[in-house]
Amino acid sequence: NIKKETIVLTKLLSRRVIIIVILLLIVFLLFGPINIQNKILKIIYPIKYENFVENYSTKYEVDKNLIYAIIKAESNFNQQAVSNKEAKGLMQLMPQTAEDIAKKLDIEVTKEEISKKLLEPEFNINLGTKYISNLLAKYSNIELALTAYNAGSGNVDTWVENGTLMADGSNIENIPYKETNNYVRKILRDYEIYKKLYN
Repeated sequence: NIKKETIVLTKLLSRRVIIIVILLLIVFLLFGPINIQNKILKIIYPIKYENFVENYSTKYEVDKNLIYAIIKAESNFNQQAVSNKEAKGLMQLMPQTAEDIAKKLDIEVTKEEISKKLLEPEFNINLGTKYISNLLAKYSNIELALTAYNAGSGNVDTWVENGTLMADGSNIENIPYKETNNYVRKILRDYEIYKKLYN
């Protein structure tokens, strides 16, 4: 009986200690020094492949923080990422989309090579950044550009034409596809975090 009571008491104390530690961590994160919070956030929201992102975001006039937010959402910086729809690499480009962009950039690459090349960070970031640059130029706002990046320009054009979405991107809560709706909100949130952390 004494052994059983001791075990039960030890378990209760262990749970209380764990709860107290978790509560202390939450308090520390919420009210601790800002530089500690930033260090933790930079672990969650890293910047990688800086040379490629800096180069192509400058070349195609896109905010580098937006590119980091897209990579974070699309692949979480895993260059080998492949979706169930066959989107590939850091910025999760479909081979057909990548092929079209490569042609516009006068990059010679065969259909056979494109899937493999999309797993190369520089190639992927080059094409992905150019793609979002084209979408930003077409729609003149980040909200619709991101919607098109995920759901395709054809869908976005239809939603704007039939009044589901405003051309200024002011009512993204009306994006019909739940996945795209969540995707756009996530990237916009992460974009703000990247700007605050690294600007």
